[in-house]
Amino acid sequence: MSLEAMFVIGMFVTFGMLLMTGFPVAWVLGGTAVIWTLVGVVAVDSFGANLWFDYSSSMGLMPERVWGLVESETLVALPMFIFMGIMLDQSGIAEKLMNNMVKLFGAVRGGYAVTVIVIGVLLAATTGIIGASVVLLGMLSLPVMMENKYDKGFAVGTACATGTLGILIPPSIMLVLMADRLAVPEASVGDLFMGAFFPGLMLGAMYVTYAILRPMFQPHIAPAPDDLPKIGPGVIWDVIKAVIPTAALILGVLGSIFAGVATPTEASGVGALGATLLALLSGRLTMPVMSESLYQTTRTSAFIFAIFLGATAFSVVLRGLGGDEVIENALLGLPLEPYAIVLVILFAVFLLGFFLDWVEITLIILPLVAPVVQSLGFDLVWFTILFAMCLQTSFLTPPVGFALFYIKGVAPPEIKVTDIYRGVVPFILIQLVALVLVFLLPAIATWLPSVAYG
Repeated sequence: MSLEAMFVIGMFVTFGMLLMTGFPVAWVLGGTAVIWTLVGVVAVDSFGANLWFDYSSSMGLMPERVWGLVESETLVALPMFIFMGIMLDQSGIAEKLMNNMVKLFGAVRGGYAVTVIVIGVLLAATTGIIGASVVLLGMLSLPVMMENKYDKGFAVGTACATGTLGILIPPSIMLVLMADRLAVPEASVGDLFMGAFFPGLMLGAMYVTYAILRPMFQPHIAPAPDDLPKIGPGVIWDVIKAVIPTAALILGVLGSIFAGVATPTEASGVGALGATLLALLSGRLTMPVMSESLYQTTRTSAFIFAIFLGATAFSVVLRGLGGDEVIENALLGLPLEPYAIVLVILFAVFLLGFFLDWVEITLIILPLVAPVVQSLGFDLVWFTILFAMCLQTSFLTPPVGFALFYIKGVAPPEIKVTDIYRGVVPFILIQLVALVLVFLLPAIATWLPSVAYG
């Protein structure tokens, strides 16, 4: 084993060990970078190690890298989309959607679950924030489903899994980060948004299919209520009125991007303004609401950018130690076909999702493996969407599945942790089936970007 490989492995082992101490991830990433900068410098200067490493080509690059983060136009979209999601949460639109769509879908078995999924897809196309979506859907739907004698696992699994759709369906903050890390024209934010559009809708449709079919075979998990009004023109009109504001916001954000009228950064400003106007029109826009929305936006953005800085330090040191070459040689040296190498990468990402958050995996792993995949001749949009879909499962897989923690915080007391784990398993399997479909049929992810950009 080469010295570079030993140092790279040691760096990842150090990161894993420090992560278990409970320190914030941003500090762990930055601290690991500092430790291995010292190790590299001492190894070269004091022991004459055969290693192309020095301070100026590793941590010495940090001022330049930090400035690049600060001046990145792409990353301006991040706080804008976060603010849009938080402000939309304050506008009361989700409650109106829930109250009206229940009248439309609630009369059939699994109708409440279908309602939650449809609302979740609409929220995903306007927020892109997992925590807000999972909490909101849990608060709105779980008491109603428990009251209607739904199976606890089925109910909580539906709300929990549907809330994670926002990480895939654009405008997703994860896709914004991925585009920034890749920094290539073949995988711009617009490309990734378009590439994720059909896979996200397909996954939502698969959730709906599951919510309809399973109660057909197990009627006891989702009894049909008998006290809902009959579906008539009035009910349909109420649903349309509830959907129009959300549809208008989606059209304003995604429509302007797909039509080429605005860049994703500009569209994020349109979305932030649109969400604020919706809150104003609903009578929910007050100074406390605005203050809280700005505070939560600042807090969330600061959290992500702190990890950005730590991950940047980690990456420059890892590359200084030869991490790029070590990982590329390890992957290309596998006695496998190119498609099998992609599967190995995705499987590794799936396993990492059990222990690491999507932010760390996106910032550290994606820039290392994407050039290898591109050198094998694969479409980078296709691979990045597969990578994103694989990461989506990390929100539902213990022990670090953040959606599980979010839903537990708002679930009724009779719902136990075992109910949550049992409920999300079918949705994890559905996500993996969707991943396989996109793997086997790349056009699901690549057709829309190819049409848009010729």
